[in-house]
Amino acid sequence: MDGATAERQCRPMAAVLHPALPDDMRALRPLPGVQPVVGPWLRVDDAYGAQMAERVRLLDTQADDVIWQAPEAQAAAEELLEMLLLDLPQFGFEVSTSGIACPDGRRVSRSDLPALEVLGRVLQCDLCLLEKVGDEHVLAGAVLCFPASWRLSDKVGRPLEAIHAPVAVYDTALATRVQRLFDGVQAGRPLWRFNQLWYEDPDLFQPRSETEPRPLGDRPSPYLRAERQTILRLPMTRWCVFAIHTYVVRASDLPDEITWSPDQAEALHG
Repeated sequence: MDGATAERQCRPMAAVLHPALPDDMRALRPLPGVQPVVGPWLRVDDAYGAQMAERVRLLDTQADDVIWQAPEAQAAAEELLEMLLLDLPQFGFEVSTSGIACPDGRRVSRSDLPALEVLGRVLQCDLCLLEKVGDEHVLAGAVLCFPASWRLSDKVGRPLEAIHAPVAVYDTALATRVQRLFDGVQAGRPLWRFNQLWYEDPDLFQPRSETEPRPLGDRPSPYLRAERQTILRLPMTRWCVFAIHTYVVRASDLPDEITWSPDQAEALHG
C-alpha cells in the first residue's frame, strides 16, 4: 500500500455528492468520445462549497501530493489565470486587483500565491498543464486534488502515452487519436469528453500508484464517479490545459438509462 492511499484510508472520507449527473453526461460516446464545448467550458455547481473545502484542506495539508509545476510551466499558468479572471464574474466571483471573492465566501489573494495555486483554490475543477515536446504533450504542471485512482507523482514530466500506460484499452491507435486531439484543439474552441467509474466509496481524493491498480467496479457498486474532461488551447503560450470536473452520485439516485462499459469508463485515465 502506498503512503497516499494509506493516508486516505485512515481519515474520514470526504463524501461530497451530487444529486444527479448532468443530462449531457449520461450516455457514453465511442472512444475517445470527444465533442466541441457548447457554452462556457467552466462549471460551478451546487457542490462548489463542499468540494472547495476539501480542495483547500488538501492544498493546506498535502500540497506535495496535489500540486506540482515545472519552472517552464509558469507562463502557461499565469496565462490561464489571466484568461479566467475575465470569465469568473459570470459564475458569481468578484475579481479585484488584490484577490478573488469566491461564491462560498472565501477570498483568495492574487499576490501571495503562485498562479497555479490561485487556480486550485478558486476553481472546482482540477487542472493539468501540458507542453508539446517532440511528438507528444508532456505533463508539466498540475493541481490535482481529486485523482481518480492515479497519483500525480507518478505522472509528472511524462508524455500522454506513458501517462496512460496502465489503462488497458489505451493502445497505440487510441494514443494516436488522443495526441491528434491535443494537436488540433484551437484557442477559443475547447473540446470535452467524460467517463464513468464505479467506486465502493465516495472519497474525492483517491490516489493510487501504477503498481496498485483499482479493481474495476460494476453497477452494484454504491457510487458512480464521473469526470467532465475539457481540453483547452492557451492562445499565447500555445500550451494545452486538461481540466477535470468531478461528480460523485449515489447509484440509487441514478436513472435506469445510465449507460456504462468498463472499457469506455477507464479510458483517458481512471
